[in-house]
Amino acid sequence: MAAALQVLPCLLRAPSRPFLWGPPVARMTSGMALAEQARQLFESAVGAVQPGPMLQRALSLDPSGRQLKVRDRSFQLRENLYLVGFGKAVLGMAAAAEELLGQHLVQGVISVPKGIRAAMEHAGKQEMLLKPHSHIQVFEGAENNLPDRDALRAALAIQQLAEGLTADDLLLVLISGGGSALLPSPIPPVTLEEKQTLTKLLAARGATIQELNTIRKALSQLKGGGLAQAAYPAQVISLILSDVIGDPLDVIASGPTVASAHSVQDCLHILNRHGLRAALPRSVKTVLSRADSDPRGPHTCGHVLNVIIGSNSLALAEAQRQAEVLGYRAMVLSTAMQGDVKNVAQFYGLLARVAAAHLTSSMAGHPLEEEAKLHQLAAELQLPDLQLEEALEAVAKAKGPVCLLAGGEPTVQLQGSGKGGRNQELALYVGTELGRQPLGPIDVLFLSGGTDGQDGPTKVAGAWVMSDLVSQASAEGLDIAAFLSHNDSYTFFSRLRGGTHLLHTGLTGTNVMDVHLLIFHPL
Repeated sequence: MAAALQVLPCLLRAPSRPFLWGPPVARMTSGMALAEQARQLFESAVGAVQPGPMLQRALSLDPSGRQLKVRDRSFQLRENLYLVGFGKAVLGMAAAAEELLGQHLVQGVISVPKGIRAAMEHAGKQEMLLKPHSHIQVFEGAENNLPDRDALRAALAIQQLAEGLTADDLLLVLISGGGSALLPSPIPPVTLEEKQTLTKLLAARGATIQELNTIRKALSQLKGGGLAQAAYPAQVISLILSDVIGDPLDVIASGPTVASAHSVQDCLHILNRHGLRAALPRSVKTVLSRADSDPRGPHTCGHVLNVIIGSNSLALAEAQRQAEVLGYRAMVLSTAMQGDVKNVAQFYGLLARVAAAHLTSSMAGHPLEEEAKLHQLAAELQLPDLQLEEALEAVAKAKGPVCLLAGGEPTVQLQGSGKGGRNQELALYVGTELGRQPLGPIDVLFLSGGTDGQDGPTKVAGAWVMSDLVSQASAEGLDIAAFLSHNDSYTFFSRLRGGTHLLHTGLTGTNVMDVHLLIFHPL
């Protein structure tokens, strides 16, 4: 397999919309004003990973307009270009691609979330919409990020287009977060319903996205390099907006243009770990047994160029830059926050108490014990890029407000029938952690938001909390523990202070996992 090329573009300019809060951070004391700044920092992170500008930075035409350049590679264009795409950011990517390459584009098919065109139009984001008489056919599906019949029809149309290509053709593949749900094509005799049920069971038991994608690939005609194989012998350029920790090409959208390195034994190990192997339908067992004895061996994707054009680290870098402009001592803590939301929340709670003690010069006795617990928990979370020592050193040297940033995708183990998402649930857990003991003369705010603007099956991106969350909830008769026990964080935040703690952005047209902000403002 040809070596995959991973490329990150330069940072986008800051959002042009003026800040709303007025006074600089050093003079701010209002909790709501602090929350508004956090919202603006989150929006700057999302603004840095808008799909159109990133795609335009990755692609260029030579002066003759007959040669497409993708970084250091060139491809001949002679009205031989085809386009397919799937994911939450693909509508904007496709619009940008057609704007640049339309004269060479013969046909295109994209699979995007249900309702996204209407949402983009309502939000006035014309740059993310295809022009009238576009050559690109749009399918909407995968409501609530779950594969459905509409997404299946889109996948079949994409497969049909790819299978009709020749060696003279060039296929541009656009991929972003949410792509797995938007490209369901189960291997017969597995049905969409069977595959969907298995995926739901795994997710409910806390399976990681890597585990989910390993199973999806094993049961899919297009994932795990299947789309690349369908397009052979055409050349394939795959432009990818990463929504996976570490940006592994074979995991993003389950790697439709990357040969799978996983075996049947890997799948069985995952199913055993989550106690599901005995409950597998006969069709799944049949497909896994066939794969184990496939005489063709593993697929290869030597005719594919994979390019990452944006990721969570890009979003965090822009938010960090904006925070520094506002007077914060800002630092990216990690781009790989993962694990159960309870453990991640405990980590943030300990970090807040230790950092607050550093900022208020009260590092004696008990705070030192908490710092030891913080390091122990950090080791248990196994975050590959965690900058904990550097962050604590930065906090200790800070003379004013501090903003610690992180990104990633924690997981939620479903145990109730409530409504919410991982960002709202994480914020609610962090709020309880912040209220465990006084933090001293300091305001502490935590925000968690999904860069796609949709947290689980809700129409909000996430939520923010401060250390007075527990007392606020008690004053309004809201039992936090009861809401958490039912995974009902959205209902909780909707009722708390009329929903003012919810993060409303609408669908953003992009997706690079989540952004976490932990802000400290000495009083």
